[in-house]
Amino acid sequence: MTPYKSRMWASMAAVVIGLVLAVAGLLLIDRPDMYLWLVAATAFVLTGAVGFLMGRSNPAFSMGSLVGAELILLYTLTPLAWLVSLSFKNGNADINQGGFLPADPSFVNYRTVFSFDLFQRALINSFGIAAIATTISVVLATFTAYAIARLDFRGKRFVLSLALAIAMFPVVALVGPLFDMWRTFGIYDTWIGLIIPYLSFTLPMSIWVLSAFFREIPWEMEQAAQVDGATTWQAFRKVIVPLAAPGVFTAAIITFFFAWNDFVFGISLSSTTRSLPVPASLAFFTGASQFDTPTAAIAAASVVVTVPIFILVLLFQRKIVAGLTSGAVKG
Repeated sequence: MTPYKSRMWASMAAVVIGLVLAVAGLLLIDRPDMYLWLVAATAFVLTGAVGFLMGRSNPAFSMGSLVGAELILLYTLTPLAWLVSLSFKNGNADINQGGFLPADPSFVNYRTVFSFDLFQRALINSFGIAAIATTISVVLATFTAYAIARLDFRGKRFVLSLALAIAMFPVVALVGPLFDMWRTFGIYDTWIGLIIPYLSFTLPMSIWVLSAFFREIPWEMEQAAQVDGATTWQAFRKVIVPLAAPGVFTAAIITFFFAWNDFVFGISLSSTTRSLPVPASLAFFTGASQFDTPTAAIAAASVVVTVPIFILVLLFQRKIVAGLTSGAVKG
């Protein structure tokens, strides 16, 4: 069988599967999960239609690549879709019925979350701590990575290897010693008590990302700026840093992600609303009684926590990709 015929047969099979799912959803599945089956059926039909169209116009088109992309999307988006669906379920009865979609969608869980004083304060703590840790980490990493990329000195590779090793160190191994040290120094349950350990992990990773990016910037551009009368600091600030913006954005977002999503340090080095971050505050959610688990409310809080990360990735996705792939190709 030729590749063209195999693509046509695969496209036809996708359309047939989609139609079977649609009929099964309409006849056998109760609402609201029936709509989920219809969405899956539509996806199969569209896959088959794309296969027919692309198979005729582009002989190099592969159904395997299309199906593989769909499977990756399904694998990555299903947990998020389940979390969002769970956050709109109203009460344990809706949760325990086992359906994917909520039978009676409601915003009551989001109202419950924002009426919880601990969660509101935790949002402020997380944003403030993450913003401060990101700013300090990016500023220090920018200077350090520039020196590593531009200066020749002994142990340069060792410094980079050590930085990467520190970033890979297990967080749990540091919690016990830091707990005792912070109580002795009087910075337990404070913002600074969380910012310091965040920096110890995010700074090495930021240095690694930025040093790779600085190496890609032509040395001649800085020299040309100095020939035109700019000082070393002016050439760095007005020429090098703007060119390194994608790497700086990448380092900043990696740092912010780590600080915003951290649970281990947050639950171990804080105990009150003074510094408790959002991920740790979810552990203190309580239901209507001691026998009631606030599953839907925790899901709603998780969605709220995910929204800033989602917005940041959408806004800066091109700069993130450019920063992560810098240095990957020579020539």
